[in-house]
Amino acid sequence: MSSFNQPISGNDLARFSGPNTFMRLPQASALDGLDVAVLGIPMDIGTSWRSGTRFGPKQIRAESAMIRPYNMATGAAPFDSLQIADIGDLAINTFSLAESLKIIKSSYDGILASGVIPVAMGGDHSITLPILRAVAAKHGPVALVHVDAHADVNDEMFGERETHGTVFRRAYEEGLIQPDKTYQIGIRGSGYAATDFTEAQGWGFQHFPAEDLWYRSLAPMATEIRRDIGDRPVYVTYDIDSLDPAYAPGTGTPEIGGLTTPQALELVRALKGLNIVGCDLVEVSPPYDPSGNTALTGANLLYELLCVLPGVTSR
Repeated sequence: MSSFNQPISGNDLARFSGPNTFMRLPQASALDGLDVAVLGIPMDIGTSWRSGTRFGPKQIRAESAMIRPYNMATGAAPFDSLQIADIGDLAINTFSLAESLKIIKSSYDGILASGVIPVAMGGDHSITLPILRAVAAKHGPVALVHVDAHADVNDEMFGERETHGTVFRRAYEEGLIQPDKTYQIGIRGSGYAATDFTEAQGWGFQHFPAEDLWYRSLAPMATEIRRDIGDRPVYVTYDIDSLDPAYAPGTGTPEIGGLTTPQALELVRALKGLNIVGCDLVEVSPPYDPSGNTALTGANLLYELLCVLPGVTSR
């Protein structure tokens, strides 16, 4: 018998039943003995267009019941290598964004102090700022792989400096990330000014616009990113709106002309070997996708991220 937690098999208990945890893993009330903690941050008060990401973690967990433990494409066996559990949702303050960001930072301080790798289900993208504050407090400024339709480098939105569209300007200003090791992949769409992207490039951010990636495999690009990062601690943040809305319509700020799901798989799989110290998948908004397909895609991408974490073996 394996000493590692295993998802409940669909041959032992029908997939439409059982616990509403990620991949039907055990739910843990403590971090003791864990290598990886999957958690939900059900928040959408940082968003500027369509709400609904507060329902993201619940729907991602529901759709994840279909995923089996072994990655047949890469051979990755995360549940044979790491002790992984779902630790539930953070108890954010749904009436206060500022208070919620403090709660996230404090919670992550505790998770990281336990030596556990956090894997978060959002929630809107504003959750990533307090996460990076906690990660940088432990590891120093980290490399960042940011997959998104938007650069999220606004100075403010409606006078607010902490929103889902200002995350990476604040992270740059606060020294949470290494600017020349920050990679923004899939950005596209219309902007407020011609400098929307070029200003961040001036800080050192490396941009990979979606239109430059059309009809291309992303594996070579991701391999070069991996080589460029080396053994530095790296955080991966994956906004589901990086995908074209044909693949992921259930999101708050959709932009046409995005990545495909095969490109997303190529990208994540090529990150294997990085010193990933945490990751998140954000902006799944189930009310805008009654089929559940966006959450299903998000659940699978989270599984793929588990498969490339340090220490995962292959079968």
